[in-house]
Amino acid sequence: MPRLVLASRNKGKLKELKMLLAGLPWAISSLADFPEVPEVEEDGTTFRENALKKATFVAKHLQMWALADDSGLEVDYLNGAPGVYSARFAGVHGDDAKNNEKLLALLAGVPWAQRTARFRCALAFVSPEGVAWTTEGTCEGFIALAPKGEGGFGYDPLFYLPEYDRTMAELPEEEKNRISHRAVAMRQFRDYLLREFPGTGEQS
Repeated sequence: MPRLVLASRNKGKLKELKMLLAGLPWAISSLADFPEVPEVEEDGTTFRENALKKATFVAKHLQMWALADDSGLEVDYLNGAPGVYSARFAGVHGDDAKNNEKLLALLAGVPWAQRTARFRCALAFVSPEGVAWTTEGTCEGFIALAPKGEGGFGYDPLFYLPEYDRTMAELPEEEKNRISHRAVAMRQFRDYLLREFPGTGEQS
């Protein structure tokens, strides 16, 4: 069984990725299993650049197939911010509460019609030899006036989906993993694996 290393230590992201990879006959590990691997500086200008940099570094360092996800929120009123700075929007990496507070402050008084936004996910799959494949997925919505919901992580409590009349954080886990930006990108990744690795496709 081939091994695939998820190039992340983010618990929320890893949980979603592992659920979305369920059913594939790959042995799934993450950087949580390899504490000796250094952190990769995410200094790219796009999600795709950051995902590719992380996956390439981890694949080379461990000599294993690596899958990296770089994702975040793009708010139209803020000209695409926070974008690649989503996790450290308020200055401290991974402080979801502070990031959400800053976003709400910047959008204070902004009319509903101008609060359009999207989640974007870039995936990079890289071989130990450095051969890379990338894809992206998006999910469109609005920035709510206040956080709602206890599920998910990051900006999920503020990301409102009109067709569900709920925020991403209010959706059941199974529903989120069907419609999210990460789910869209992962479906493309599964299709790629089925084409390129027919012997390691979906398990029955």
